[in-house]
Amino acid sequence: MDLTTALPTALITWREGVEAALVVGIVMACLKQARRQNLYPWVYLGVVAGLIGSSTGGLTLALGLQQVQRVLPHLQAVVTPLLNMLFGTLAIVMLSWMLVWMTRQARSLKGDLEGRVGSALQDQESAGWGLFSLVCVAILREGFETVLFVFTNLEAGLGALVGALAGLLGAVLVGLALFRWGIAINLKQFFQVMGVLLLLIVAGLVLSVFKHLDAGLAALSQIDGRYSDLCIFQSSCVLGPLVWDTSAFLPERQFPGILLKTLLGYRDHLYLLPAIAYLGFWLIVGGNYFRSLNPLPSGNPLSAQE
Repeated sequence: MDLTTALPTALITWREGVEAALVVGIVMACLKQARRQNLYPWVYLGVVAGLIGSSTGGLTLALGLQQVQRVLPHLQAVVTPLLNMLFGTLAIVMLSWMLVWMTRQARSLKGDLEGRVGSALQDQESAGWGLFSLVCVAILREGFETVLFVFTNLEAGLGALVGALAGLLGAVLVGLALFRWGIAINLKQFFQVMGVLLLLIVAGLVLSVFKHLDAGLAALSQIDGRYSDLCIFQSSCVLGPLVWDTSAFLPERQFPGILLKTLLGYRDHLYLLPAIAYLGFWLIVGGNYFRSLNPLPSGNPLSAQE
């Protein structure tokens, strides 16, 4: 098994898991401060329900994909890359949005959660259900993002599973270090570093999405001559002319090319349209992310104009 295929999934799972662990830890700290430890079981139930929900969602997607391939075996060469393109696009949108949103909300996360826990505790009868839903939704959100990313790396096979388990274990250790063992961890630096790594990984997904689109359309044009006009370029189907070909000295399937592909989105064959989309991703999503790290102060005249 090539462990490099496990790295992206491990990093994604680790980051998403730490976010979920922070939510759980803050909720339990609030309950301890309010001397309502009797509600801890509702928090544990929320964690379990969120994990079951995320796993069920992943299993449903897997079974649905198998069913589609079984019903349309003659179109598998078309359906599989197009479904990978769909999963990849959803993963890009969700991970990018959550990365920027979570960075902007990080400063008020603790206060917001404390307020929501306090509101839930005011209703004695439904306090447990309020805590359960709060924790369950947080786990579901982070879990489903991870599931979508795993589905964009199905070719990794066992490597993706190992990476997910390693990331989950790392998140649990961070949660225990913070809330059980009292170890000081600079979460700001942790999320900043993980954020940059996540941007690199998602940027690589942008290239993969276009690769799957091109493969699906190329297969469709070969299966049915009516769609032969879909491929309009010689070097690719719809990706435009070849920008570079470094396969001779740095192939993406061999070390260190495979590591660069895993962490940086490197491709030994890069075409014009994916290259433009890659740069566009960094300008739009990357730009928003880095601006969210250093927001303008409220007294800044520029912020008043906005």
